[in-house]
Amino acid sequence: MTELSPEEQALAEEVVAETPQRMGDLTSGPILKTLIAFSIPMLIGNLVQTINGFVNAIWVGRLIGEDALAATTNANVVMFLFFALVMGFGMASTVRIGQHYGAGDVIAARRSFGNGLGFAMALAVGSSVLGLIFAPAMLRLMAIPADSMNFAVTYLRVIFISIPFGTANMILSMGMRGVGDAKSPMYSMAIGVLLDVGLNPLFILGWGPIPAMGIGGSALASFVAGLGGMTFLLFQLYKRDLPLRLRGHEFAYLIPAGSELKYMISKGLPMGTSMLLMSSAQMVIVGLVNREGSHSTAAYGASMQLWNFLQMPAFAISSGVSAMVAQAIGAGKHERVAKVSNAGMLSNVMMTGVLSALLVLFSRPLLGLFLGAQSPAVDIAVHLQYIITWSFIVMGASMVVGGTLRAYGVVWLPLIIQTIALFPVRLGFYFGTYPELGSDALWWSFPIASCVSALGSWWLYTRGDWRKKQNEAYVAH
Repeated sequence: MTELSPEEQALAEEVVAETPQRMGDLTSGPILKTLIAFSIPMLIGNLVQTINGFVNAIWVGRLIGEDALAATTNANVVMFLFFALVMGFGMASTVRIGQHYGAGDVIAARRSFGNGLGFAMALAVGSSVLGLIFAPAMLRLMAIPADSMNFAVTYLRVIFISIPFGTANMILSMGMRGVGDAKSPMYSMAIGVLLDVGLNPLFILGWGPIPAMGIGGSALASFVAGLGGMTFLLFQLYKRDLPLRLRGHEFAYLIPAGSELKYMISKGLPMGTSMLLMSSAQMVIVGLVNREGSHSTAAYGASMQLWNFLQMPAFAISSGVSAMVAQAIGAGKHERVAKVSNAGMLSNVMMTGVLSALLVLFSRPLLGLFLGAQSPAVDIAVHLQYIITWSFIVMGASMVVGGTLRAYGVVWLPLIIQTIALFPVRLGFYFGTYPELGSDALWWSFPIASCVSALGSWWLYTRGDWRKKQNEAYVAH
C-alpha cells in the first residue's frame, strides 16, 4: 500500500476523524440495490446529456440544414479522437481512486486524483493546439462531402478550444464517482444541458446584441455549457468539503510523479489506446458512410443520436461495476466481485433490451425529427435500425465485463480483443461482402464486430488467474 509521510499521516488521521468519507462506500450492502442506486444518477446524467445532443442536432438540422448536420457528425468523431486518450488516463486514475478509497486511504485517493487531473489537463492542452492546426486535414482524410467541409471546420475549431475545460469537467466527474458520489456529476450535466439547449438557437440565429454565428454558435454554446458544468463541480468540491478536494501542499499532487504516475501510464495508456481505437474505427466507418452519399451520412448521423440512448444503460452500469469492484479490491472483499459483475450483466440486458425494442418500434417518427419526414435519408436510417440496434445489447455485455477487468487493471488483453473486432473482423467483413451486399455490408459489420468482442471478453473474464495476479500487484504496491 502507499506509504505516507508523517505530515500526510497526521492529515489522514484528521480526515478519518472529521470527514464523512464513507458516504460513498460501495463495499457493503445489497449488491444489486447498491449498483442500481449508484448507476441511476449516471444513467440520468447520460440521458440528460444525450437529450442535449438530440435537441442540438434538431437545432442544427432544422435551423441550418442537412449539410450542417452531416458536418457535426464528422466533426464530433474527430473531437472524440482527441478526447479518447485523455479519457483513458482519467479512467485509470478513477480506478486507482476507487481502490484507495475502498481501503480507507483518503490521502492516497487525493494524490491519485491530483495526478490524474494534472496529467489529463496537460494532454488536453496539447490536443487542443494540435486540433486547431490539423482539423481541416483530418476532415479531408475522412472524405467529408465538400458541401459540409466549411461547416465542419468552423464547428470543430471552436470545439477544440473547449477541450481543456471539458477535460477538467470529465476528470472531476470521474473522480467523484470513484469515491461513490454519482449525484454531483449528474447535476453538473443537467446544468450544462440547460445552458447548451438554451444557448444553441440563440447563438445560431442571433438576438439583439448577440450576432448570428451559425454552426459556430452551436459549438460556442457547447463550450459555455461545459464551462458552467465544470464551475459547478468545483463549487461542490469545496463547499461540501468532499474527500477529493485539494488544499495547501496537496496542490503539489497536480504534478504527476511516483507510483501514481507509473500506474496511470501503465494502465491509462492501453485504456486510452482502446478509446483511440474506438474513435479511429468510427472515423473509418464515417469515411465509408460518406462514400455512400450525403443522404447516407445524414441518416447515419441521425441514427447515432438514437443509438446514444441505447448506450446509456451500459455506460452507467459499466461505470458502476468498475467503481464497486475497485472499492472492493481496496477493501479486500473479492468475494463481491462476481456478484457485482453478474448484477451488472442482468441489469444491462433488461434495460438495453427494453430500449432497443422501443427504438425500433418508434424509429421512423424519431428519425423524422432530425431529417424531416419527407427526407430520403429517413428510409435509409430506418433500415439501419433493424440491422444494428440489437447489437447494442451485446455491446453492453462487453462493457460490463470490461468494467470489472478495468478495475483489476487488466487492460492489455481487452485491448487486443477490441483491436481484432474493430479492424480485421469489421473491415474484413465489409470489404469481403461489399460486392454482394453493397452498403448493407457496412451496416452488418456492426453486429458482427460486437459479437466477436463480446465472445472474446467473456473468454477472458472466465479465466480466473488474472484476478489473483492483479490483486497481488496491488497489495505489493
